[in-house]
Amino acid sequence: MRVGELSRRSGVSVASIKYYLREGLLPPGERTSPNQASYDEGHVHRLRMVRALIDVGGLTVAATRSVLAAVDDPEVPLHEALGRASATTPAPGGGGGDADDEAHADAQRALADLVAQRGWRVGPRNPAWDTAVEVLATYTRLGDDDLARQLELYAEAMEGVARREVAAVVDRGDRARTVEGAVVGTVLGDTLLAALRRLAQEHCSAQLLERAEGRAQG
Repeated sequence: MRVGELSRRSGVSVASIKYYLREGLLPPGERTSPNQASYDEGHVHRLRMVRALIDVGGLTVAATRSVLAAVDDPEVPLHEALGRASATTPAPGGGGGDADDEAHADAQRALADLVAQRGWRVGPRNPAWDTAVEVLATYTRLGDDDLARQLELYAEAMEGVARREVAAVVDRGDRARTVEGAVVGTVLGDTLLAALRRLAQEHCSAQLLERAEGRAQG
């Protein structure tokens, strides 16, 4: 198919397709003339994946290029591909405190203790580590430790989710589909988990408030 049909099939503008080609997010089509190329269903799928990572997952073009490189390279192990997806975790923007202050040190210890207690095979080089530490430290600086008290609960829930997610993609058998599922699932899963949490919070809030109102009226 020509680029115009590729645009119609994928829902991506021709200008964006050309941009993704220049940025290496979309592999080039088969050259049919000096100014023309032919594309196939693989290009349609890749464009949908690119838009999913950028529009839904919130990745930058550079981060998208990195995770797609893991999908494309048959030599990249699954664990490394997952690491690249994890590396797209946004760096903390700073919580208005000093990285060397007591709150930051306490957060580092709390996270390190949690990881050790659960036997997790992770380390401080994972960008998500810095994000978690900064969130905990920021909460402490605000005079609240609710998140720290919930840390074990969050870890228990997320370990269960992660175990099922990884098992699901490993069971696919095909290497390319496994890596793609791991990478895309990690990025989009972050967005989905946040959305489901907010829905659950609305539900639980309504339940608790109804009970409180019922007790007050009774």
